[in-house]
Amino acid sequence: MMMGFTMSDDPNKYMTEIRSRGAKTLKDTALSAAEQGRPVTCLIYTPSYRGRQRWRVMSTSRALLWIQPATVLDIYYYYFNGFADEIIASSNDPSWKLQLPGLPILLSERDLPSFTLPNSSERYSFALASFKEQLEALDVETKPKVLVNTFDSLESDALKAIDKYELIGVGPLIPSAFLDGKDPSDTSFGGDLFQKSDDYIEWLNSKPESSVVYVSFGSLLRLPKAQMEEIAKGLLDSSRPFLWLYERTKKPMRRRKKRMRGTNAKLIEDAWRTGVRVRANEAGVVESGEIRRCIEEVMDEGKSRELRQNAEKWKGLAREGMEENGSSNKNLKAFFDEVGGGF
Repeated sequence: MMMGFTMSDDPNKYMTEIRSRGAKTLKDTALSAAEQGRPVTCLIYTPSYRGRQRWRVMSTSRALLWIQPATVLDIYYYYFNGFADEIIASSNDPSWKLQLPGLPILLSERDLPSFTLPNSSERYSFALASFKEQLEALDVETKPKVLVNTFDSLESDALKAIDKYELIGVGPLIPSAFLDGKDPSDTSFGGDLFQKSDDYIEWLNSKPESSVVYVSFGSLLRLPKAQMEEIAKGLLDSSRPFLWLYERTKKPMRRRKKRMRGTNAKLIEDAWRTGVRVRANEAGVVESGEIRRCIEEVMDEGKSRELRQNAEKWKGLAREGMEENGSSNKNLKAFFDEVGGGF
């Protein structure tokens, strides 16, 4: 469930409504700020906002905030700029591989966002149309700026893969308490929908360091009952302590609905090498044995040592990026200096 939205609602109607109300709220906020002597000079927006005609009235500067990896933006860009036909025609071929300009990794069907695939659910057709409109809005600008939730050393090639855009790494966008420690009280981004509980802390503290398997699929995804049972069996068969976060009011799906896929999984396994990817069977279910195999691979000695070392490496580089002279911090300062706001 998203705020004001349940999985039984019509997503197209929901997005139309949120765009309409969001545009009015944004306009009212900008007018109110101007009346108080604080005119809006720059608009930073996410892909969910599509009122681009109002940007020119409200703001002298604007930038898209892309919260997914830069690689995902590159895929959508090239899908709408010359590669859609190949993806639609060839994605069902198991041997098919896609090489996109500027990206060092080869992509297969399961590495692409599901919205770009021909078997994507019509129910979520609004998503692909929304991305297309967003990119068309950027294309009318000269070298538009896109702030990306990544950092230079993590996606150096992906940040330079689109010549027409200026992709700027400003991430990781996470609370200070988990990054630079400058504000220990900053432990949440302020958008929590549910009351937080600390009941599990004592249990976690009773376990050896790095021994607990943490399982979470976010607040939106609902898994089929069969998949839930396989995950539970795989966790139990692994004989390892685990913490599984699941919304108690969420009902399992009767059947699997494919949406966003494995671009993140592709990057995690092949580019950043911090994890392993589960393989589903022909019915689209990840079986308990596969769950257990992956748990053992990332928790046991051997490959897990390399994965943990890589995770520590990226963790350190992420923190470096947000330090005073780090790439993300400097990129963000330069952006605000350019739009006139300072930092």
